Amino acid sequence: MICPVCKSDMIVVEYNNIELDHCNDCHGVWFDSTELELLLTSMNLENQTLLLDDMLKSPEAESSEKKRKCPICRKNMKKTTIGEHPGVLVDVCPLGHGLWFDGGEMAQLLKHLIGKQPAGQGAQEQITGFLGEVFKAEA
Repeated sequence: MICPVCKSDMIVVEYNNIELDHCNDCHGVWFDSTELELLLTSMNLENQTLLLDDMLKSPEAESSEKKRKCPICRKNMKKTTIGEHPGVLVDVCPLGHGLWFDGGEMAQLLKHLIGKQPAGQGAQEQITGFLGEVFKAEA
């Protein structure tokens, strides 16, 4: 798959039996249509507001950021904000093929979701492990 930002070849990274497409150059990540929900469920971070169908119905976010093309269908993706203040701006394929997170945006979203979890669930350890393994980042 080709990165919608820098046009480099992306690599496939597997985490908890979920295959993500990751760009080693710009550190963006592509989630196919159900992969984000699967990832959040595997980390015990279920969040119904992050369903792809809901993002497709939400209004377009205002942004000066250049439109990205879906790596599957090549149509311009819709900009939408997920999460709460500060929200994370992501790109959503209008045909429902998936979501694009620019480098660092997935970490922002996961940190936001961790903050909403009750204490004692090991969520901090899971996010640290996930980010370290998949994105070579620190929580």
